Amino acid sequence: MSGNASGTGGASGTKAVRTDGGRLVYRAWGAEAGRPVVLLHALGEDGEDWRGPLISQLAADHPIYALDLRGHGDSDWPGDYALARFREDLLAFLDALAIDRAILVGHSFGSFVAYLFAQDHGERVERLVLEETGVMRPPREPRPLPERPPGEPRFDWEVVVQWCAQRNAPDPAWWDRLPEITAPTLLIGGGETSHLPQEDLVTMAERLPDARLVTIDGGGHLVHEDRPKEFATAVVSFLAESA
Repeated sequence: MSGNASGTGGASGTKAVRTDGGRLVYRAWGAEAGRPVVLLHALGEDGEDWRGPLISQLAADHPIYALDLRGHGDSDWPGDYALARFREDLLAFLDALAIDRAILVGHSFGSFVAYLFAQDHGERVERLVLEETGVMRPPREPRPLPERPPGEPRFDWEVVVQWCAQRNAPDPAWWDRLPEITAPTLLIGGGETSHLPQEDLVTMAERLPDARLVTIDGGGHLVHEDRPKEFATAVVSFLAESA
């Protein structure tokens, strides 16, 4: 897939690329040169969610890009939300901006997109940061579909519907191919206040060839929001190892 970058001129400072899969909106901050960092948000969020200390601490040394994933924010809502489509979008985005290799930082849903992308396109991933990620194996009991919130959300509810179906019947390759990820990986957990089983992050770290786990107690599921300085410090320290 390929696309062309173009500015949207909006007050939010967003830009867009057009790909075979549709229009992807993103925000850009930071240095003009350096190792690019691509931020992938959680389900129901958008690229604006990343504003904070992480951007401030990375901006001097890295170009930073925060996507609105398909079905979210101002990107297109095409109705097809198979994880393969998100991986294709990410590849198209990197190609459109002529980014050969990137550091991927993903939160929750965005972390799944990041590490599944790394399975297929390891040569395009320099380092991985996975915040509050999870194990992609069939659950003991099917996860129920959450109740739709009132009002009009800033994302397509169909993303949630299709995501729940994929979580309940994941492709076995998503788990089996974890050892194929060659990029050094930092997993960040939020400790006991998270609703995710923290032992899943331990399992992930053990299965990945070059991974470590940092737990930020009290971070909950939204570590980069509830413990923003600690989160930024962990990420910056991890990236500095290969600088």
